[in-house]
Amino acid sequence: MAAKKKAAGLFVTGTDTGVGKTLVSVSLVLALARHGLRVGVMKPIASGSEQTPAGLRNSDALALMQACGTDSPYSAVNPYCFEPPISPHIAAKEARIAIDPGIIRTQYQALADNKDLVIVEGAGGWYVPLSLDASMSDLPKLLDTPVLLVVGLRLGCLNHALLTKRAIEASGAEFAGWIGNCLDPGLERLEENLATLRHRLGSEPLAVFPFEPGAHSNVHCGEHLGRRLSLISF
Repeated sequence: MAAKKKAAGLFVTGTDTGVGKTLVSVSLVLALARHGLRVGVMKPIASGSEQTPAGLRNSDALALMQACGTDSPYSAVNPYCFEPPISPHIAAKEARIAIDPGIIRTQYQALADNKDLVIVEGAGGWYVPLSLDASMSDLPKLLDTPVLLVVGLRLGCLNHALLTKRAIEASGAEFAGWIGNCLDPGLERLEENLATLRHRLGSEPLAVFPFEPGAHSNVHCGEHLGRRLSLISF
């Protein structure tokens, strides 16, 4: 009997919180599904959630689940869900919960079963603390996934992007590429900023998302991104 193919994974991080990780992740999930790939999703840790009749629910995790049409339980997609919009390590301490990386890995492996690809969306930026000693940066190596960087295109993005890429590489994770997401329609010298990012990050952006306040996905950018991600072996 042939060995079952291991699903590929992709960890989506950002230069900061609120830079469009969910927008990019949802757009990518929709594009890959339209191309016939079986896509799983995961939001291992989420802060800023709401109480519902079914329990705490995070809007980012729900958007990912809706995009891929998963029938996996919410607790598998988002095993650690906290109500206040604060750093996960503080939220976990207040909830008297210890974030266990082993549980995240087990849930990820279950979600990857019979899938071609699992999109894992991080929370906040690369070094967001999960505990006194652990950080979000530990998860890609734990899950053996390359890292896709979402750069929020606004004043300060050059420094944030270069620092984050250097941190990704220093951690030993694989840098899969970067995406620009326009957060400020009035950003001066946008093209010059993009040219600098191309040069200093060492690659073309896999996509550049335009300024779209309130958008939950972008079909055109998602399709372009899906094609460009052929560098990852599904």
